[in-house]
Amino acid sequence: MNLQKLKLLIKNKEGMKLDFKESLHLHTDSEKKEFAKDVIAITNSIGGRGYLIIGVKDKEKEIVGIDPKDFHEERFQQIISHRCDPPVSIRAECVAYNEKYIGVITIFKSSQRPHQMRQTGAFYIRRGSTTDIARRHEIASMFQEVGLIHNELIPLYHLNIDVLNKALVNQYLKKMGIFETDKIAIDIWNNFGIVYFDNETNKFYPTVGGLLLFCDKPQQYLSYCAIKMITFEGSKKKIHMIGGNILEMLNKCNTFIHTYLKNINYPKKAIFECIVNAIVHRDYTDISRDIIVLIGENKVEISNPGTLPKGSNIHTIMRENNPSRRNNWLYHRLLLLDDQNQVLRTGIGLEKINNMFEGVKQVKFLNIEKKNLFKVIMPGLKNV
Repeated sequence: MNLQKLKLLIKNKEGMKLDFKESLHLHTDSEKKEFAKDVIAITNSIGGRGYLIIGVKDKEKEIVGIDPKDFHEERFQQIISHRCDPPVSIRAECVAYNEKYIGVITIFKSSQRPHQMRQTGAFYIRRGSTTDIARRHEIASMFQEVGLIHNELIPLYHLNIDVLNKALVNQYLKKMGIFETDKIAIDIWNNFGIVYFDNETNKFYPTVGGLLLFCDKPQQYLSYCAIKMITFEGSKKKIHMIGGNILEMLNKCNTFIHTYLKNINYPKKAIFECIVNAIVHRDYTDISRDIIVLIGENKVEISNPGTLPKGSNIHTIMRENNPSRRNNWLYHRLLLLDDQNQVLRTGIGLEKINNMFEGVKQVKFLNIEKKNLFKVIMPGLKNV
């Protein structure tokens, strides 16, 4: 860490990847635990490397300094190795600053997220400048990013496979060139992730992805997987709930948009592109929200649970020809099922949406990490 880099860090405010401490004491068990929590939280949070800056008061940015004799990397590594699972890679340095020394602990970006506290099993992340316990959907998202789980393949133990429409599954298998018989049907379903076999109960259960693609009314079992369309008649708000399997919802949304806006010269395709992206990229572990499409005079807003894939931002998503996707299993099944190629260019569609309003008004793309939401805000009906 050179002095110039350190000066730039000190000018910044605390955040998900930066924490200032006036001092660091590691004598008691609770002090060691707090240190490990901070390291885990920073490495689990979005972005590249992070930093713990020791010897600086946070708000005043007063340089109080540290005693270099008390700043030992071996000591830090020992604590992290004992308390973090898997261990986090760090580097500790003392940097001379105005006749004092500042301790800098660099916490490197990890490909082994999520990290947890060995003693408690807890996962930590940073919420702004605060260390907090990670929520269920945040932990699941981190596991999915490194390929340890696929949310779409989570079994639904409260359901029987009879909720799946066998004819829809067979249509999919025929497109794969598989013509099943009743004898081998369930094994094929299991191999493709449509159902899951549980060894303890010796039963098959539908997966989340299987339900979303091959159930006639998945919202009866996963109510949060609907699309809520909000329109206005004067000042009166009207809510239209759109359900069905994913392809049915896409077709219903397309019909709704063209019917509702049939006499309005608005880029209808832009709204539909947003809905397709929302379905493919939404976080299906977040059960508290629907995809919401608001069509108003002042704005058209599409909001869906789930921020951009970690490590991505609006610019990289719009620039890449093959952007990363949260629900890769679901996406590739939809590619085969979707005869109209509606999902083929998801991600790339963001740039197309932006171009549709060129010269009218800027489209806003909001990646709201604190609320686990992604929003697209387009000009309202009266603005085009």
